[in-house]
Amino acid sequence: MTTPIGPTDSSRTPRFAGPATFARLPRLDQVERADVAVVGVPFDTGVSYRPGARFGPAAIRDASRLLRPYHPALDVSPFAALQVVDGGDIAVNPFSIGDAVETIDAAATDLLRTGARLVTLGGDHTIALPLLRSLHRVHGPIAMLHFDAHLDTWDTYFGEPYTHGTPFRRAVEEGLLDTEAIAHVGTRGPLYGKRDLEDDRRFGFGIVTSADVMRRGVDEVADALRQRIGNRPLYVSVDIDVLDPAHAPGTGTPEAGGLTSRELLEILRGLAGCRIVGADVVEVAPAYDHAQITATAAAHVAYDLVSVLALGPAATTG
Repeated sequence: MTTPIGPTDSSRTPRFAGPATFARLPRLDQVERADVAVVGVPFDTGVSYRPGARFGPAAIRDASRLLRPYHPALDVSPFAALQVVDGGDIAVNPFSIGDAVETIDAAATDLLRTGARLVTLGGDHTIALPLLRSLHRVHGPIAMLHFDAHLDTWDTYFGEPYTHGTPFRRAVEEGLLDTEAIAHVGTRGPLYGKRDLEDDRRFGFGIVTSADVMRRGVDEVADALRQRIGNRPLYVSVDIDVLDPAHAPGTGTPEAGGLTSRELLEILRGLAGCRIVGADVVEVAPAYDHAQITATAAAHVAYDLVSVLALGPAATTG
């Protein structure tokens, strides 16, 4: 096994002058193999309010220049433990959601065949559906933790079944998820009606609201989530609007009363040891960001997910 190639040394090359890759890591075409590929999907045609998440991957990469190779809270050097690379962007059709969904599925499937696990930077939450489709072919029904202000299990928007508010309803209908091990974390705010919650329960989702996190604390929440997941293959989907707008103003559908960035990171760190097979960080809309607050939070979320992957059991890819 070859020694992983790490990021550019920021003590020798200034961060603002280095390569425009996630955490200044090597590109996929610069290494012989990859354990983890950080991949962008610059797509936001599925949004229902503020557009701009198509620029999210570039903003997250730019903010990630400040990341360092050792994670003291988890006592791991993820880029030394695993060969982590920047897999570039999946170029998708900005005028056709259906075509984009097919392209994402095909590109993710090709990357999974290389043996890499994917941490995907969105883009809007529509992209989670094709990513789950590609993983389902490898692992079968997948456990999922969905960090979001919103349920994303609505049926349609304006008659359209594929949007950023519908991916997990479609995923349940298609049998992609293990419905005994799925949960929303951080939900809050008004809904269209009580039926939203009734449908969600029928699909099998548990709910940990942002108020639950405040009252129960991050350690108790993380423990409950680990128990719900068990040893199942796990997908972690993080909509950055799970954070309060004070911590993530640059997003498409902000809701007051969200998690702090500290709470989110601590819960994610509590997933160490879980069998994570893929993850995403979506809905960063830099046009509404200030001083890179949102992009910085998203970069750290992606970094913590990679770090947890470095500590967790190796996920087989078939």
